[in-house]
Amino acid sequence: MIILNETDVTPASFILNGIPGLEDMHMWISFPFCSMYIVAMVGNCGLLYLICYEDSLHRSMYYFLAMLSLTDLVMCSSTIPKALCIFWFHLKKIGFEECLVQMFFIHTFTGMESGVLMLMALDRYVAICYPLRYSTILTNSVIAKVGLATFLRAVLLIIPLIFFTKRLPYCKGNIIHHTYCDQLSVAKLSCGNIKANVIYGLIAALLIGGFDILCITISYTMILRAVVSLSSADARQKAFSTCTAHICAIVFSYSPAFFCFFFNRFGSRTIPPSCHIIVANIYLLLPPTMNPIVYGVKTKQIRDCIIKIFSDSKNIKSHST
Repeated sequence: MIILNETDVTPASFILNGIPGLEDMHMWISFPFCSMYIVAMVGNCGLLYLICYEDSLHRSMYYFLAMLSLTDLVMCSSTIPKALCIFWFHLKKIGFEECLVQMFFIHTFTGMESGVLMLMALDRYVAICYPLRYSTILTNSVIAKVGLATFLRAVLLIIPLIFFTKRLPYCKGNIIHHTYCDQLSVAKLSCGNIKANVIYGLIAALLIGGFDILCITISYTMILRAVVSLSSADARQKAFSTCTAHICAIVFSYSPAFFCFFFNRFGSRTIPPSCHIIVANIYLLLPPTMNPIVYGVKTKQIRDCIIKIFSDSKNIKSHST
């Protein structure tokens, strides 16, 4: 009887194989990925700068938006640089511990993204349903506490998932057909029982995503009831307009998330793996790219701050000449 020790079943590294079936197109695929990543970095850093230095944006809605921007920066930076290294330089190797760290950041900050979207829905609920008490309910202290609680929830729920993945014996090779260390993709290389990973992953997804979607649905149901009861059409339109950007952010975040979730559970035999991997990357890249654009276009205060910065810079240049 052969007894395998830990070194026999824990690989030193994995090989991230990119998008299977589309290896010849990696260079072409990299251009939209790189472009979206640049837009995401510039847009979210710009939003953080505006919220930090513009006094008119020192309100709860924009503090939550700053949390979302910071989460988006970490989320896309956890995956896209490595994916571009695979596409451009064929640097496919990733250490076992490095893979687990990447997995932790991806799943923690996707959970954080969902939580922040839920907090932003509650913010809109308080602003529309209790406008006179808005500033007293959502104080800076409350915002900091709920933001920290959302982050800790994601961390505490993802740590066991990383532990379950680390303890598995790996004897089915070390090639991951993905651009990053997705938990299920890594677990499938194990020759051990991955039932705990699958069940706990489903529980964590329900506790994070399911709870957040429920809170968002309840918040917008209450918002809709409050808005419909308004007598003025202008007031109704103004109330709805304050939610437009947030609704777009929800669509950008949850649409690819639902696809990835249902593919992993039900669609692995009917949908090509390349399609799943592309959507999985879009899931981590689309919200960081689109959120700054949507909030910059749809939010008057942010739009006014951007116009003010450009007009001030033009005035400075005209005075200097």
